Amino acid sequence: MNPIEQYRILCDKEDEYIPLFQQAWWMDTVCHGKQWDVLLCHEGDTIVGAMPFLYGKKLGLKFILQPQLTPWCGPWLRHGMDFDHQQSVLEYLAKALHEQHTALCMQCFPPEIGNWQPFHWHGFRQSTRYTYRFDSLKDIDSLYNNASRLRRRYDKAVAEQCTVDETLSLDEFVPFHIDYYHRRGEQDLIKEDLLRRVVNTACTRGHGLLWGLRDRKDNTLHAAWFVVYDSQCAWSLLLAIGKKAPHGAMSYLMWQMLRRLSTLTQSFDFEGGMDKKLAFFYHSFGTTQTPYHCIYRSCIPFGERLLHL
Repeated sequence: MNPIEQYRILCDKEDEYIPLFQQAWWMDTVCHGKQWDVLLCHEGDTIVGAMPFLYGKKLGLKFILQPQLTPWCGPWLRHGMDFDHQQSVLEYLAKALHEQHTALCMQCFPPEIGNWQPFHWHGFRQSTRYTYRFDSLKDIDSLYNNASRLRRRYDKAVAEQCTVDETLSLDEFVPFHIDYYHRRGEQDLIKEDLLRRVVNTACTRGHGLLWGLRDRKDNTLHAAWFVVYDSQCAWSLLLAIGKKAPHGAMSYLMWQMLRRLSTLTQSFDFEGGMDKKLAFFYHSFGTTQTPYHCIYRSCIPFGERLLHL
């Protein structure tokens, strides 16, 4: 079996947790029409480490990058390793990644992987990024009470004016999302076919929620939010706000969905926070600022600028 076939079998096993963004089905979905591969570290017949990635070629140059809508791939390590064991597996993966001989390589690690040192030994550089998280959703009422009073102040008014739609259709969400970017004077960099494929696949597999917030009077869609989740964590992926949305509409919708997510998973990640406005917004929920590593290596001029590092 090739590495991808071996990795599919590993992902299908229920005795080992592999985060959603590193699952084979997720890579199939976000890399549709492209090519992905995976590095595997074996000890006997057991896979103890893995690293899936998007692979591509352009003008004869080889690239390894993050797929769209995938905040991190990076290394996966079998649970229960001590530090020395982890170090040896990470070094194996770092060496294997280096030997891909890419013109440009960039991988973001899950926040849980705090050690990038072996990649430094093999010529990679590092940039720290931040996201905002709830480490536990167990006591959602306490989380809400600890959030910004300004955010909570609008909730009563929003609740009187709006109702949550837990069955928002993909056909309504797509143009709403595109219009949201156009009104901001930005181009939606996510192609419609990718957006539809990711939302549909995640929801069909029981790993996604697509909710909206509607006006009680005329049913106008004011806000929409798409979240993916597994047994350990949920992640915010796509959101959009209508031009006539009341103050606090997005915050109210998020709190309603967080209550649902607290029954489905253990933690929550807003997935992002380097943008100043988003950092303020996410932190106002009472989240914890959480660092994660991005490692990269470039053999072409201005490669780091292409990666926005």
